[in-house]
Parts: sequence; structure tokens; C-alpha cells
Amino acid sequence: MSTSTSSGLLPAPQVDPATEFFWNRAREGQLCVGYCASCDKPHWYPRALCPFCMGETQWRDVSGRGTVYSVSVTRRAGPVPYAIAYVTLDEGVTLLTNIVDGDLDQVRIGDRVEVVFKPAEGGAAVPMFRPLQAP
Repeated sequence: MSTSTSSGLLPAPQVDPATEFFWNRAREGQLCVGYCASCDKPHWYPRALCPFCMGETQWRDVSGRGTVYSVSVTRRAGPVPYAIAYVTLDEGVTLLTNIVDGDLDQVRIGDRVEVVFKPAEGGAAVPMFRPLQAP
């Protein structure tokens, strides 16, 4: 990836009180998203208030599987090509992420993907997605 550092790791994420639980769960290998305590709708990105009803939010673990909604492969931004994509999780939220661990030229809208956690500085882990292997 073009965002790696001289250590070979991704930069450490910016952790604040609103995202601390998320990053702790990522370090444990679990993806989670915010759900509203009032209307029960999932949402992304991390925030204290629900974007739908302004209710308080809580974190819930999710499956980590989803579908590629949109994808773009970049080859000119650095020496290593990378794929940035919107992935819609099975739980209904859409996140901006990277597609990794596969042939970037084969990634298509509608492809099934699963979360994988890539190491980052300071012991953190960053969720990205890889093509889902056929059973």
C-alpha cells in the first residue's frame, strides 16, 4: 500500500473517545459499527449521536462480510497500486476501505468480501477487505 511507513506498517489511527472502542475491537480482530439505542439503525462513521434520530449510539460487533458497492484501482499515486472501495456490510452500512490480498484487476462491483485486519504502528490494526474465498 502506498500509505505504509518506513517501518512497513500502516500509520497508527487517530484514536479519540468516540472511536476508542472501535480501535480496541479492531486490535482484537473484530469489526464493529455504531447502532442507535433508540431507533436501532446501524451507521458509519463513528459518532456519539445517531444521524437518523439523534439518539445515543452503542457499538455492536458485525459479521465483517459485505459486497463491493464501488471500487477504483489507483496506479499513479505511488509505486504500488491499490484499490479503494465502498463496501456495504451485510448489516446495511457502507464504509470506505481498501481491497487487499487479491488481484486488484479482478475486483468488481457486487463481489463478496470479508474483513481482514492489517497491522499498524503502535500495535493497532486497520480493517480492510479481501475477496471472499469460495467455499
